[in-house]
Amino acid sequence: MANSLCTSTSISRVGFSSQFLGSNSSSKAYVSLSLPSSHANLSVKSVETSRQQSWRISAMSKAENSSFEQVKVDISLSPRVNSVKPSKTVAITDHATALAQAGVPVIRLAAGEPDFDTPAVIAEAGINAIREGYTRYTPNAGTMELRAAICHKLKEENGISYTPDQILVSNGAKQSILQAVLAVCSPGDEVIIPAPFWVSYPEMARLADATPVILPTLISENFLLDPKLLESKITEKSRLLILCSPSNPTGSVYPKKLLETIAEIVAKHPRLLVLSDEIYEHIIYAPAIHTSFASLPGMWERTLTVNGFSKAFAMTGWRLGYIAGPKHFVAACNKIQSQATSGASSISQKAGVAALGLGYAGGEAVSTMVKAFRERRDFLVKSFRELEGVKISEPQGAFYLFIDFSSYYGIEAEGFGKIENSESLCRYLLDKAQVALVPGDAFGDDSCIRISYAASLTTLQAAFERIKKALVSPRPAVPV
Repeated sequence: MANSLCTSTSISRVGFSSQFLGSNSSSKAYVSLSLPSSHANLSVKSVETSRQQSWRISAMSKAENSSFEQVKVDISLSPRVNSVKPSKTVAITDHATALAQAGVPVIRLAAGEPDFDTPAVIAEAGINAIREGYTRYTPNAGTMELRAAICHKLKEENGISYTPDQILVSNGAKQSILQAVLAVCSPGDEVIIPAPFWVSYPEMARLADATPVILPTLISENFLLDPKLLESKITEKSRLLILCSPSNPTGSVYPKKLLETIAEIVAKHPRLLVLSDEIYEHIIYAPAIHTSFASLPGMWERTLTVNGFSKAFAMTGWRLGYIAGPKHFVAACNKIQSQATSGASSISQKAGVAALGLGYAGGEAVSTMVKAFRERRDFLVKSFRELEGVKISEPQGAFYLFIDFSSYYGIEAEGFGKIENSESLCRYLLDKAQVALVPGDAFGDDSCIRISYAASLTTLQAAFERIKKALVSPRPAVPV
């Protein structure tokens, strides 16, 4: 590399191989400097390479009034990142929070987290962990204590048997899902995702250079996957089927008989794996019953079961989730985690052990929350069914309503303009009613809007009245 830059009024360029810039691209990145002729004595010295072969370039000038142009930096991003869409739920939640902090009386029904505090027994376990100095790194896969407790829970509650080396504890179920997708999918593979879907599933597939294959469902069928449609869409490239029951965003719960039919289809395709997202399993309303996909005949060997503590135990901020599956797949996820975040918080893991010690399905602490969620669900379902032009599938689990408002599309709203789709309807309701909701297009169904009822009944009553008032003038375009 040259040791000096010959300068007049010209621009000298120094090129660096992209490998020193953390890029996989074969192209070079350049730093351009424009130097006036009075600074012809400026020199650049290359520093000897370290064992890691890193380079530093230092520039020195004795002039007091240097007039450098702004450095031109290659700001291009990875095509993989550019293919990913930002999360609308996070964006809307952040926007609503900012409005509330600015003094706007916004009712926030966009976030997917319980409004309850973490049960006291769990919180105390975390506090005690800090007091007792349990604040160091844990094994990457999680503490043996927690993994053994997870194995016991899965055996007793879900009817599926694992050993601790088939469990990986992560910083939330979201990390567990992403690592599973990265571990099993190759470029060009297809990930089958029923819609409506949790916003992150397709983007995780894209991060793995896989192709999301979206299978639509119908509100008239409670947003449940049609087995015939699934069978028609499986190809030699199909690698992963993602199921979420109870579902975010619809609250639908897959009956065991339907899961058995899906399992029979999956069994015909040796390369097809199933990721079963069961994070809402305890937030379920009788007579609905949760069935773990891995418990079905022949499915244990090809199922990756993801669960966590955020929803049922109101532990969203503790960031604790896990994946269970055949050791070969879990070990691959473990490898990714070891080079990404390492193990989950030691404090959170102590709290997780306490959570699993509350009793079957979380005991009284969880059942009390579920009872409140059910009361809120019943109020909203009854109320929205009274609105003209609204279609509802009554949720059997989770804490969301996914309501079809498409009959309001195409209407001109005074002071706002035309309501064209779910996103513009949400903007209208945020502007007119000051209620923050999530547009259905984020979940793969533009006809609907997601309403989270993880808020007090009083808050939900106020939100409904605001929405009802805002929708009085924009009447449905067509009768339903």
